[in-house]
Amino acid sequence: MLSDWSAECSADDPVLVVPWSDPSDPAGNRRFIDLRENPYDLDHLPEVEQHPPLMHALRALNAPRSPIFTAKCDAWSLDAEELDHLRMNLDVTIDDAPEGFGSYIDLLWRERSLFASYHQMEQMMHRLTRHAAPLDHPYAMLDCIIRPALVDLTGPQEGFAISLYIKAVGHDAQAAEESWAAALDAVVALLRSKDLALG
Repeated sequence: MLSDWSAECSADDPVLVVPWSDPSDPAGNRRFIDLRENPYDLDHLPEVEQHPPLMHALRALNAPRSPIFTAKCDAWSLDAEELDHLRMNLDVTIDDAPEGFGSYIDLLWRERSLFASYHQMEQMMHRLTRHAAPLDHPYAMLDCIIRPALVDLTGPQEGFAISLYIKAVGHDAQAAEESWAAALDAVVALLRSKDLALG
C-alpha cells in the first residue's frame, strides 16, 4: 500500500475543534458524536448508512480497547482531479482504473501525553506508514495529515489530531469501493495493533 504523511500545523491551517457542529445545518444533525460514550449513535450518521465498511471502522476505532477515538468522517466517489492524482501516485493507467473511492476519518489519541506531543505524533506517523507500506493493497493509498486540535470534553486540551485518508481505484465503481473497504479494514487493524504502539 502506498503510504505517506504530512503536517499542516501553521498559523493559517485549520484546527480540529471537538466538540463541533455545522452552523449550516439548523437541524443539528451534523455535529460531533462521541461514539465511545454512545456507540449506538452510529445509526445517526448518514455516511455510515451508505457505506457499511465505514461503520465497521468507526465501531472498531471507538471501541473501549482502542487507543484512539474519532471526531469526523466522510466517504465519496473521487472526482476527476482526485482520480488523476491518485492514478499518478499509484502508477496505474486510466484504462486500468477509471473509477475511484475515498474516505477520511479524523482521529484523536486517547493518551493525553501522545495527543499533546507533536514529536510523539510524528513518530507515530512514521510507524504507521512504515507498517502500512507492506500491506497488499496495490490499488489503494493511505495519506495522513497531522493537524492542530482543541478538545474540550472534560476540560480544554490542546494537541494534535490525524486526518486519515484512504483512497482506492478500480476497473469499475464497485471494484474501487471494494478495494477502498479492504484497505480501510487493514489500516484500522493496524491502528489498533500493539505493533504500532511498540514501534
